[in-house]
Amino acid sequence: MILPIVAYGDAVLRKKAVEIDQNYPELKKLIQDMWETMYNASGVGLAAPQVGKSIRLFIVDGEGFADEEPGLEHFKKVFINPVIIEETGEEWAFNEGCLSIPGIREDVLRKPKVTIEYLDENFELHEETYEGIAARIIQHEYDHIEGVLFIDKIAPLTKKMLKSKLDKITRGDVNVQYKMRFPGRK
Repeated sequence: MILPIVAYGDAVLRKKAVEIDQNYPELKKLIQDMWETMYNASGVGLAAPQVGKSIRLFIVDGEGFADEEPGLEHFKKVFINPVIIEETGEEWAFNEGCLSIPGIREDVLRKPKVTIEYLDENFELHEETYEGIAARIIQHEYDHIEGVLFIDKIAPLTKKMLKSKLDKITRGDVNVQYKMRFPGRK
């Protein structure tokens, strides 16, 4: 089932999400619905807060970047209760966007290498290191479960210049090709 994506301005996007266990109600269905929702919106990642669930869960599929970075065609994963252990390297800029903030893209600086510990959909523990675009996708989605948005990482002046666009998103005054839930719409 395709779920509505929560728009910028909703409080759930600013909460630090909570850990879950295998007994989380209908977890497999939620993960399946998140995949369907993400693909319907042409995303490469989706965090549970973006569908209104303040839990430490996100999914990624880097296939859309396989032309730019070989190996990403097989980068499809579920991350449950992840913890970033280390981010290393010299920060690099990359133009990011977000399904919860449609129509806005900005360069964001992030470290090129990340080591993360997480549980997969079968609750098996993994510790893995990723680089490049895979690391960036993970960092972006991880930020969501920490209550951080990519626009928090841009220059204050740039963010100020985006204020009217962000306000429009909050009000639901934006044209998107996927289902959204807007906090400012009555």
